[in-house]
Amino acid sequence: MNGIEKITGQIEADVQREIDDLTAQAQAQAAEILADYEARARAEAEATLKRGALAAAQREERLGDMARLEARKLTLGTKQEMVERAFQRALEKLTSLPDAEYVSLLANLAAAGSRSGHEAVIFSQKDRARFGKQVVTLANDILARKVAPKLPEELTGSKAGAILDKVVAGASAVLAGTGMLTLAEDSRPMAGGLILRDNNVETNCSFEVLIHLQRDALAAEVAKTLFD
Repeated sequence: MNGIEKITGQIEADVQREIDDLTAQAQAQAAEILADYEARARAEAEATLKRGALAAAQREERLGDMARLEARKLTLGTKQEMVERAFQRALEKLTSLPDAEYVSLLANLAAAGSRSGHEAVIFSQKDRARFGKQVVTLANDILARKVAPKLPEELTGSKAGAILDKVVAGASAVLAGTGMLTLAEDSRPMAGGLILRDNNVETNCSFEVLIHLQRDALAAEVAKTLFD
């Protein structure tokens, strides 16, 4: 082998070694890059799964909260409806009392609500026709007895004494300016109860208004009675 061939062979060998070294380096870098991307891909996949799981858990919690809120709203609505029915039932009970109890109740309402003792008493059309005169008469008697002196029982025990008691009560009422309620000519639309009118001033003692005025104070107690 001459000198030129040796030199050429040496150059080829050096080039081949350089090519092999570069190829090995490239393969090593490619493997490193591939491993890095695989690691990143796994990390991203895990992060995506975690985000998905977290989102699913959050959505489940939100749906649960919404369901619980809706359940509370439905429960509250049902309780409010039952409380309303209880007050409605109370109104029905008042308007369906036996006649004697109903007249007594209205008379005591009129006497308790009277301020001057000479108001006009307004009823519903039905109550005015059935009980108006009885209620006014009894209410005036209640007002008269509030201002009448108490007579000894030995005087009021007989028929004559009973008449004397009424005379004294009536006279006391006249002197005190009370016990002079009158039956109003007009009537009002109401379930029951009455309205006292003194000139232009009215005191509403209808059952609807009385129940409404007590509603806030009694609603919690009614609910406790119904649901505890």
